[in-house]
Amino acid sequence: MNWKERIVSDKNVLMGKPIIKGTRISIEFILDRLANGWSEEMILQSYPLLTKEDLLAVYSYLNDLVKDGLVYEIRAKAL
Repeated sequence: MNWKERIVSDKNVLMGKPIIKGTRISIEFILDRLANGWSEEMILQSYPLLTKEDLLAVYSYLNDLVKDGLVYEIRAKAL
């Protein structure tokens, strides 16, 4: 999956946050829905401009971020 075909960033749209191309739906918004228990099916039904391929692009984008070290170590707080 080449996420660069589906995810773009434009400083004039949502202050440059990465979005799904052709929409104003940010990657952050999609991740927030998933983190709050939404299924892919729920997202696709609620936002008909999105496709399954868009969601796969989000996962691929995140995978590249992790590989490139753009996600940092999370340290557990001492109890």
